[in-house]
Amino acid sequence: MQEEIIHVYLMPGMAANPTIFEYIELPKNQFEIHWLEWMMPLKGESLELYAKRMINKIEHDNIVLLGVSFGGILVQEMSKYMSLRKLFVVSSVKSKHELPKRMKVMRYTKAYKLLPTALVANIDVLAKYAFGDTITKRIELYKKYLSVSDKDYLDWSIENVIEWDQDQPNEDAIYIHGDKDVVFPNSCRGNCIVIKGGTHIMVINKYKWFNENLPKLILAHV
Repeated sequence: MQEEIIHVYLMPGMAANPTIFEYIELPKNQFEIHWLEWMMPLKGESLELYAKRMINKIEHDNIVLLGVSFGGILVQEMSKYMSLRKLFVVSSVKSKHELPKRMKVMRYTKAYKLLPTALVANIDVLAKYAFGDTITKRIELYKKYLSVSDKDYLDWSIENVIEWDQDQPNEDAIYIHGDKDVVFPNSCRGNCIVIKGGTHIMVINKYKWFNENLPKLILAHV
């Protein structure tokens, strides 16, 4: 009797394309991986409505959904409107309380509305923005992962990270975070799998951890 294939959908982080998952490999006799991509937001579209629109891209039932960074925020929103086998949130935040201080200040002052996102179309600026200042030396390596530089998309994304209103962690989510993540440095607390030495881009440079551990975490009975 053929074993049921588990469908695993992967959502990249802000401005990133799904090739960030190019090294993620799961046993093909058990899992099939599907890459999700950012769509352009509609004018004035809420994160809730965007999440519902992204759900339309999913073609299977009882799936595993994994999101990285802002993609981790998005998959938490998607999970509110669909039934999942497992939900993984990587290099992201569990609630609005874990946003770094600079983002909380921006939320209070609305200063994010003044950010020069037109500049972010410059790929060097975009790479630093998406992955953190620490990757400057390896910026050429990461340029290939960043393809969404539309100003309207970036304005929308930044606003929806800063204004995200989730008050408590999702009890059904499995949170995975690196202890060297400088983009979201407050996220290793509480119910979380902490990867030693993991940075904000650990899905790229610690892919072996994910290849080894994701199958076990997916198949584990809660």
